[in-house]
Amino acid sequence: MLHYALVFLIVAIIAAVLGFGGIAGTAAGIAKILFIVFLILAIISFLRRAK
Repeated sequence: MLHYALVFLIVAIIAAVLGFGGIAGTAAGIAKILFIVFLILAIISFLRRAK
């Protein structure tokens, strides 16, 4: 999940540099959502291991 978030972040940065604002915004939004999902799943995983 974190891998996909980083891929979308890199796509967003490249699109922004090349001037594709709409694509950059969409890719950044997807990266943010994937990163939040990764954090939630990581926290759940750590809490389940602690038991």
